[in-house]
Amino acid sequence: MMRETFVDTTTALLAEDPRTALVLADISADAFEPARRRHPDRVLNVGIREQLMTGVAGGLALTGLRPYVHSYAPFVVDRAYEQIKLDFGHQDVGGVLVSVGGSYDMAEAGRTHHGPGDVALIDTLPGWTVHVPGHAEEAAVLLRDAVESTGRVYVRLSSESNGDAVAVRPGRFSVLRNGTGGTVIAVGPMLDPVMAATSGLDVTVLYAATVRPFDSATLLGTLGAANIVIVEPYLAGTSSRLVSDVLIAVPHRLLALGVRADELRRYGTPQDHARAHGLDASGLRASIQAFLAAGRL
Repeated sequence: MMRETFVDTTTALLAEDPRTALVLADISADAFEPARRRHPDRVLNVGIREQLMTGVAGGLALTGLRPYVHSYAPFVVDRAYEQIKLDFGHQDVGGVLVSVGGSYDMAEAGRTHHGPGDVALIDTLPGWTVHVPGHAEEAAVLLRDAVESTGRVYVRLSSESNGDAVAVRPGRFSVLRNGTGGTVIAVGPMLDPVMAATSGLDVTVLYAATVRPFDSATLLGTLGAANIVIVEPYLAGTSSRLVSDVLIAVPHRLLALGVRADELRRYGTPQDHARAHGLDASGLRASIQAFLAAGRL
């Protein structure tokens, strides 16, 4: 659903805003064929050449266009990392990277299509905004916000979705529940499992559809007991440094939950991977309860 929203939103933006361009490397080319016919000078498919896709987008940005670059997460970030660093960062131009596939949405395709390290890689580069919507309606809002800015933006889409959209404000966390025993930050499609996992627990639940910049004001403004849990749908610990930076003057405990670094070699389904990484509701509840109980000793 998020992928379809990306196609619809970007197709509309190409018609509305003559600065908007789209560069593809075969992925989703069929879905954008009507837009390519209408805007052949601003919708380009370079074939299965992700590094070239990124370099072309950087060149378009130098001309004043606002390029969107799109593929699966391991192709658009991992494979083209050097071009992202040089053709966007070093040239100091803006653009929007849009990935699909999340960490293991394409579980059956194997390791080549798994991308749990993408946000950690983007974090090595300065000046990036990172959106991780948890619902198609949020994706539409964040994609439009991305084209209206001038900076570098990564939008991470997934086939995993929460049941309901949150009225997100780009760059701000949403306060969904207040409690006194600690704070749980749920990122993107982790919200539904987190809400189920924390049912009946005395914790504050914050929802993050934008993780960079990190919303320190909302975390500090809602902080009760300084027991912090962050649940991310990508590599565990990706945001740990940022949480620690925010709380540098506050004695605190931090539990970072996410995708483990070790490779799961049985393909399975996305749900199988979530259970194996402890990211389903029961796994999260066990981890969060053990963490909070240890803090009361």
